[in-house]
Amino acid sequence: MHNPNRRDFLIQSTALTAGLLSAPGLLTSASARPLKNPMPRWKGFNLLDFFSPDPAKGRPATTEEHLQWMADWGFDFIRLPMAYPSYVQFDRSKPITVAEVRNIDTQATDRIEQLVYLAQKYGLHVSLNLHRAPGFCVNAGFEEPYNLWQDAQAMDDFVYHWAFWAKRFAQTSSKKISFDLLNEPCTREDMNDQHSKRGPIPGELYRKMALEASQAIRAHNPEHFIIADGNNVGSSVIPEITDLNIAQSCRGYNPGIISHYKAPWVFKETDNLPKPKWPGQVGDKYLSRAMLEAQYEPWIALTKQGVGVHCGECGCFNKTPHAVFLAWFEDVLDVLKTNGIGYALWEFRGSFGLLDSGREDVVYEDWHGHKLDRKLLDLLRKY
Repeated sequence: MHNPNRRDFLIQSTALTAGLLSAPGLLTSASARPLKNPMPRWKGFNLLDFFSPDPAKGRPATTEEHLQWMADWGFDFIRLPMAYPSYVQFDRSKPITVAEVRNIDTQATDRIEQLVYLAQKYGLHVSLNLHRAPGFCVNAGFEEPYNLWQDAQAMDDFVYHWAFWAKRFAQTSSKKISFDLLNEPCTREDMNDQHSKRGPIPGELYRKMALEASQAIRAHNPEHFIIADGNNVGSSVIPEITDLNIAQSCRGYNPGIISHYKAPWVFKETDNLPKPKWPGQVGDKYLSRAMLEAQYEPWIALTKQGVGVHCGECGCFNKTPHAVFLAWFEDVLDVLKTNGIGYALWEFRGSFGLLDSGREDVVYEDWHGHKLDRKLLDLLRKY
């Protein structure tokens, strides 16, 4: 599928008809044709407790105190990007085998469940996300036994994992939990090469994945709230699924020269990159708010078709000058807010985060033993 522009999207989205189902806070009646985003404008953070395939190499655990701070600051949303190997039992001295993919470790899933319920205690909606699913991850660093987009067994195992989570939270209200199917779907020339060329998943294949997973999830609770990340690494709307009662998740990382300046997993060479500015000429491009407005046009059109939209990830690596980051990010947040779209910062703590980001040009505030980026917090609370 090519990257749809506004005209293409409006043509393709005529498939959305009165047959759309409604779910609380997700879609309105198709006949109503809403003028704003029908999805709640949740605001919060990605928490990386279960992000690593190897729990021994994971991030420090999120505490109850952290969750209380989020709520006290006015946030109401967390996204949990999970690597399925983090909660599966297998011989970690070797690559995982197909036979081991379904060996779910209930002690590990209990820890995930405990964090979910603890977050909900503070009024935070929790969105479970498979960041690494059987047979696919946008990141390298773990050897999969098959390819989600090519192997039927991988797709079956992917659906199995979502059925497990849907059953686990079958009695939890859609106001408290949602299911974000797969982080940033894309094709990869080489799954083990972080810099390999990426492209969009064919629309009919994306639909197959979303349909099978959503059916398995809603078999346990027909009101379960489901989200699909944009195609082509989260950048493109998915017109092929607008009839499936599934919200869609965009990204807030454009342009990458600002959001991922000197990030080694994005740029092979980081020493000779043009210095980021906002707005301004950077390399061969003039960077401005206009490019953001063009980027989000198809997503805004999607909301007007009755499909919920949320920005599941946004933020900036700690090598970008702080003043440039804040100027750019305020435009990102303002465009999102103007169109009723919520967001989740990547991340709460760490190099993209609100706490302990390791920036060299920030005067941090001491916050209960953490280094708080007060200017970033003030900006987030403003939007």
